[in-house]
Amino acid sequence: MIKGIKKWRLFSLLAALTVFLSGCGEEYISTLTPAGQVASDQLDLMYLSTGIMVLVIIVVMIVYILTIVKFRRSKVGENMMPKQVEGSHTLELIWTIIPIVLLLILTVPTVVVTYNLADVSGMDKKDEEGNATAVTVNVKANLYWWEFEYPDLGIVTAQELVVPTDEKVYFNLIAADVKHSFWIPAVGGKLDTNVENVNTFYLEFDKPSNELETGVFYGKCAELCGPSHALMDFKVKSLERTEFNEWVTNMKDSAEAQAPQGDLALQGQEIFATSCIACHAISGEGSTGGVGPNLATFGDRNRVAGYMDYTEDNIKKWINDPEEYKPGNLMPQPEDLNDGKKYTEQELSALAEYLMGLSVEK
Repeated sequence: MIKGIKKWRLFSLLAALTVFLSGCGEEYISTLTPAGQVASDQLDLMYLSTGIMVLVIIVVMIVYILTIVKFRRSKVGENMMPKQVEGSHTLELIWTIIPIVLLLILTVPTVVVTYNLADVSGMDKKDEEGNATAVTVNVKANLYWWEFEYPDLGIVTAQELVVPTDEKVYFNLIAADVKHSFWIPAVGGKLDTNVENVNTFYLEFDKPSNELETGVFYGKCAELCGPSHALMDFKVKSLERTEFNEWVTNMKDSAEAQAPQGDLALQGQEIFATSCIACHAISGEGSTGGVGPNLATFGDRNRVAGYMDYTEDNIKKWINDPEEYKPGNLMPQPEDLNDGKKYTEQELSALAEYLMGLSVEK
């Protein structure tokens, strides 16, 4: 009876795992649906290594099963001793050479792909006018948000990375506080962001993100960094080159384009100017260094705080109690900014209205 119950428990576990795994494979977040050359190369290596491991397992299992069947006691008797092959030079050569060959088959393409990904010489190439020919992004990981600076373009944003398609995009990775790890599963493997040194690599995006169901690729921190590590997400918008150039122009003009529309938004701007402006920039033009995320494109985001649905209600919840929704984050509680009091419902609505109007795409 107990044995039967244990079997049903195992079946239930497998059924639950099947349901869980059925959610894998979405284009915007799965390593199994690559959206760029880097991800495709890495997936090919995964297939190659998995194939070799499966091959080894199959061969070992065949030998194991044949041995059990051929030399089972009921067939050969109690005292039968199979022929011993100890010291056979032929067998020793076979089980020495075959593993070496398999390791070489796995090692050579792995080393080639690894060194290709480490080649960031294109980051420094200039055209005849001295302008960079490729897009370079300085990524700074903070507790628990991401900042993206485009040093050659003179703009900076946060939480949503915007890149052109069909070309290499180079990244300089660093952390502001503790070690994090930059990862866009559908586009390429993770790379650590350290406090004391800069890691560099490149990624390629082969399709516009607006073709995806979510409209964006999902990025994550892949290094345990604190209580809100699981909530340290960011989004990636990949645009055709012409659209990317338009976005850059709009970012540079964002300071003039952020005028509030309506009395409620104007009230929100006044509250923002007395409570939030010390930490948050609202212009996309400039350089890195803000205490909090740059909010120039807040109205264009599809998430609040990186992971909450983008709704007015969630914006108000986040402002009124950020510690509840991202434990350990450095955003002050409203009492620290508002004379020891929570914001009123009217003030929260005004702030939300103002923030949702900060856009470079509308």
